[in-house]
Amino acid sequence: KVRDVVLPPDVSDGRAANRRLLRAALDRMERHAERMAEDPAVSFDEYYQQGTDLLLSPKAQAAFDLKREEKSVRDLYGRNDFGQRLLMARRLVEVGVSFVTVYNGGWDHHTKLFEAYKGEHIRNLDLGVAGLIRDLDARGLLDTTIVLVLGEFGRTPKVNKDAGRDHWPHAMSVLVAGGRTPRGAVIGATDAKGYHASENVYRPEDFAASLYTKMGIDPSQVLHTNTGRPVPLVNNGRLIKELFA
Repeated sequence: KVRDVVLPPDVSDGRAANRRLLRAALDRMERHAERMAEDPAVSFDEYYQQGTDLLLSPKAQAAFDLKREEKSVRDLYGRNDFGQRLLMARRLVEVGVSFVTVYNGGWDHHTKLFEAYKGEHIRNLDLGVAGLIRDLDARGLLDTTIVLVLGEFGRTPKVNKDAGRDHWPHAMSVLVAGGRTPRGAVIGATDAKGYHASENVYRPEDFAASLYTKMGIDPSQVLHTNTGRPVPLVNNGRLIKELFA
């Protein structure tokens, strides 16, 4: 047998066919990307290169070294995992990272809610977020950085039979700081028992449209999948005017 002109023993006809389908799909994606190259939303190469440069640069490596920070700054954020993650986020922003997610779990208490929060969980959140905002402000970064503190949904206003709170989609709170957002503002309200939003009611798509606008991204633009299917960035979002006052 001549090598490379017959299938290897471990590659069946079906597997070879699947490989051809995969290659065809990749080819379609490449051709579509070439057609849309003038649209920055679908021109991927630049972003891949930025990611590679960031990971390999000495500047980026230094950003991940918290030992370079003053002791007082590390104390400002709190000497706990969450606080130090927030400090890392600030360092990444300083070297040009445009989007940073900091995870803080342990809030999904359907049972024994009040026992769970007798420890340091709430204190660490307060200390870390306040430290981040103060530090960004002191460094002149707060006006050009948006800080969001949020989850996926609210919690039931009424405690359940297991002394916990369940998922509640009808009302929730979000903390927004920076990005020239007015300071000290409270936007909206719920009814007296916290069941439903009752004043200045906004939906997730409104929040998304407002954030995109703050970042200079047109929320009405339409992206395209590798097969050319149009996907709106935001569906019918309206601006939350109080975030721009």
